[in-house]
Amino acid sequence: MEQPRRGSPIPGGMPSAAGIGLRFPHQRRFVDERPRVAWLEVHSENYLGGGAARRCLDVIRRDYPVSLHGVGLSLGSAEGLDERHLGRIARLVHEVQPQLVSEHLSWSIVGGRYLADLLPLPMTEEALDVVCRHVMQVQERLGRRILIENPSSYVQFAHSSIPEWEFLSAVAQRTDCGILCDINNVYVSASNHGWSALAYLEELPAERIAELHLAGHAVRVLDNGCVLRVDDHGSPVTSEVWHLYREALRLYGPKPTLIEWDTDIPPLETLLGEAARAQHLIETARRAQRRDAHAA
Repeated sequence: MEQPRRGSPIPGGMPSAAGIGLRFPHQRRFVDERPRVAWLEVHSENYLGGGAARRCLDVIRRDYPVSLHGVGLSLGSAEGLDERHLGRIARLVHEVQPQLVSEHLSWSIVGGRYLADLLPLPMTEEALDVVCRHVMQVQERLGRRILIENPSSYVQFAHSSIPEWEFLSAVAQRTDCGILCDINNVYVSASNHGWSALAYLEELPAERIAELHLAGHAVRVLDNGCVLRVDDHGSPVTSEVWHLYREALRLYGPKPTLIEWDTDIPPLETLLGEAARAQHLIETARRAQRRDAHAA
């Protein structure tokens, strides 16, 4: 299979517009009614087994650009990738022909057993080598560049030696992959660890950013009085994350932007309303770009 060419554009076709995550309760409406939204994202692992869900996706993708967002490749696992799972993902990509394919900067497999979470990595040179090796392996198998998403995190390894934004940037540089910048994850992690969320965004290579994510998060007050933010994707985007998103559009320009909502899934109209708000900000950023270009 042909390897992606270094320096080639991120596989395109996805509009720089707001989309939503397609969840099972809303599938039938997209088949029957074709609601107005620019694009849809689905979790790859939900469609590996065929069945009714897959048949719906095959119908829906005729009318909407689709992104495949994986949660199971475990790019940070020291014991290597699960070749069988990678093969299933490769077949899905071949059959669905999505505009974008993405995965997480995390690990979730140990001893051949899958853990039900996206676990954080130690940010070390050794871990960086592992992740880069696996990203290149995935890209070679798929014959295309993928996007890597920054994590949300709640603890830091004492022996981490590389700031997260530098780690993510290094993965993109070494493997020629793209970056899926989850704005909510940046805000959650920055709040939990005392980072500057804006400085995080400023350190990422703008030319590598190919998609943005927006979601809600929960706030927990611990017994010691500390505040912990939890990336649960179960509520509207907060005002702080909307503000950070405006900064991301200023830094990166208009990008495909997804509204994620995975728990306590609301009516479709709620998701479409959040997407409409993101779309308004994208159009505002696009007008600002044109004014700047005209002034120059």
